[in-house]
Amino acid sequence: MEVLDTRFPLDGQAVIVLPPMASENDSFLARFLVAELADRYGIALKAERLATLPPDRRAILMGSIANPLVKEYCLQHQIDVTNQQPGPEGYVLQVSENLVVIAGSDEAGAFYGLQSLRQLIEKSSAGVGIDGARIRDWPYKPFRGIKLYLPGHQNIPFFKRFVRNFMALYKYNTLLMEMSGAMRLDRHPEINAGWEEFGRDLTYTRRDRSEGPHRQYQDSGNYDNADSGVLEKEEVADLVHWAREHYIEVIPEIPSLTHSYYLLTRHRELAEIPEAEWPDTYCPSRPEVYKLLFDVLDEYIEVMHPRMIHIGHDEWRMPWGVCPLCRDKDPRELFAGDIKKIHDHLAEKGVKTGMWGDHLLEAVAGVRVSPWASPSGYHYNAPGGLTAAQLRALIPKDILVFNWFWDERDNRPSSPLHYGEADDLLVQEAGLQQVYGNFTPDIQNYGRRSSRPSVLGGIPSSWAATTEFNFGKDLLGDFVGCASLLWSSHWIDRQQLPNIVQGMMPGIRRYLSGEDIPSAWGDPVAPVPIASGFAPHPPQDLVRLDPDGLKTGRLASGDLIFDLADPHSLGGKYGVIATTGGSHGEHSAEKPPALLVGEDVDSLIFLHACARPAGNEPGYTYVFNFPDTADLLGWYEVVYEDGFVATIPIRYGVNIREWDWAKREARGYVYWAEAIAVGDQQNTPVTFFAYEWANPRLGKVVKEVRLRGSSGFIDTRGKVISENAVILRALSIVKKRGFPAPQ
Repeated sequence: MEVLDTRFPLDGQAVIVLPPMASENDSFLARFLVAELADRYGIALKAERLATLPPDRRAILMGSIANPLVKEYCLQHQIDVTNQQPGPEGYVLQVSENLVVIAGSDEAGAFYGLQSLRQLIEKSSAGVGIDGARIRDWPYKPFRGIKLYLPGHQNIPFFKRFVRNFMALYKYNTLLMEMSGAMRLDRHPEINAGWEEFGRDLTYTRRDRSEGPHRQYQDSGNYDNADSGVLEKEEVADLVHWAREHYIEVIPEIPSLTHSYYLLTRHRELAEIPEAEWPDTYCPSRPEVYKLLFDVLDEYIEVMHPRMIHIGHDEWRMPWGVCPLCRDKDPRELFAGDIKKIHDHLAEKGVKTGMWGDHLLEAVAGVRVSPWASPSGYHYNAPGGLTAAQLRALIPKDILVFNWFWDERDNRPSSPLHYGEADDLLVQEAGLQQVYGNFTPDIQNYGRRSSRPSVLGGIPSSWAATTEFNFGKDLLGDFVGCASLLWSSHWIDRQQLPNIVQGMMPGIRRYLSGEDIPSAWGDPVAPVPIASGFAPHPPQDLVRLDPDGLKTGRLASGDLIFDLADPHSLGGKYGVIATTGGSHGEHSAEKPPALLVGEDVDSLIFLHACARPAGNEPGYTYVFNFPDTADLLGWYEVVYEDGFVATIPIRYGVNIREWDWAKREARGYVYWAEAIAVGDQQNTPVTFFAYEWANPRLGKVVKEVRLRGSSGFIDTRGKVISENAVILRALSIVKKRGFPAPQ
């Protein structure tokens, strides 16, 4: 990439140029950019079919090298773009004062050039434009995926925004989508009925999984897939089409052998342990299993037309020897035979096979059987992994292995098993290709490991319902960091990744929410005086924040403006403070101060931080109640003039973090708030988080705001959270827009 000292202004005078006989791909790129500029920047560009580039107008030209105008321009300007250069999915992007050109080696390359262009568009005081640049770009790895659940009906719009405005924007090209019994199955409606019953039962009993007859461990239920519902075939086909339109291949994950609750809710006669409350594993010794499974696979193939199906096969934890049909057989041979039957059925349909790889390796899953014990004292053996000889002899070599055991840090001193780089080599030595599953930016020795020919790429994972809350709270750090590892060989420094991710949040949030916050469109932002509510004696043993290190006066950050009161003029007071209850659930009974607003506002903007880190667990730890995976530190009460009170939860990692966030090694990010430096001392950075709450009652006057701390909030582990405090440093509003006076 070469940065040029020029700028291409984006306004209504520019034109998107298409050749007279434009391909569907060329037209799609033009429609995509037109929609982007209109929706995000309020700029209306038009596309015109022209035989040559206009000499007297600013123009944007996009397409693969098959586009005649692109080909002619590259020849005239000696730009080396062919099918081989930069190569598959590669492109050249050039931005000058009057011309933007994207030339892709193929159609995917042209599409990814447009995604880079989207990232380069900037809005400033000078207007919307693109800084000049010459870029030649191509992917580091061919497999760049994200694993997620099929969205439920209400979350289909979010899913589509995530595909278009995150996966495509950051050049992911594969979507592993878990399906289970969540698509309408005409041949087996009992599977849909059982799937929904299973989800209701676990939800209303507050569980993420059921247990075996002797409380033995069973697989995760994953019942929040499709929000525990069922999508119609037309809806699933539309999601697949949407992804493919954005150059993303969809691989349906249809769990088999293990995590097979959906197959067995109404077919417990096929289960390894039929008497289980909800059986999770089918019996591979029963031929009837495969008639049912193949019917399900075929129906998914007819709707989704995949090139590959992921068949699961991870975490085979059922008690070995209980099933009379299996007990005298080698579990490893049964496992391999089950894979071979499914693989061969898919191969007959022209579909490749992928699978989780833990039970392919004895080093990961253990020897033939391993001893386990349930909480009830029931002792049993669980199946292990294949030997190297069995792996070479019994497993087809065209299966793609999803290696989730790559992380050296998962080693446990009490376990004889190991995870890490040595297992990458075992997969490669068996003649199999692999991708890193459950991928994160924390992978060790990635440069060496990823250069091996068997490693095609990676796939970070979501193991909770496909919602904006779950993705926004838990996953964007991994998704952004892995995008860097998979596309480029110029990787983001791990120590800088949290700062980069946090800085990207306002833009990502706007893309994924599909909504603008009121401050984004230039309406007046005004500080609200709140110093009268500042705490006179902040608990210094809890809030170790030095007032002398705080900025004071007017503070502007992008579209946001705050007034920071001077602690010295207020006897050392620097914020409205509400403490949470400690282990016994007590907190001050004093009525919180009323922060007067007295206006009909578009939004309230809270500049706040907490005293110390708190808990923010992944969504899958509390499937029946996602919001409470983040510690509730308190809430704001917005009191309207008519007496109605709206409550705004303050949740750790959702819209607030600790004031010394910037100096912590493991610091995460905040999706729903912007990090703002409010400290003057460089060696002791102070960060507060600006959280903008859009007023849902436009036209109604907000009388006042009160801050309250939570008392006795119980986290996902069943413990009352540690004492903490919320510090509100400043409050601002976005004022109601005025209208022009009559002429």
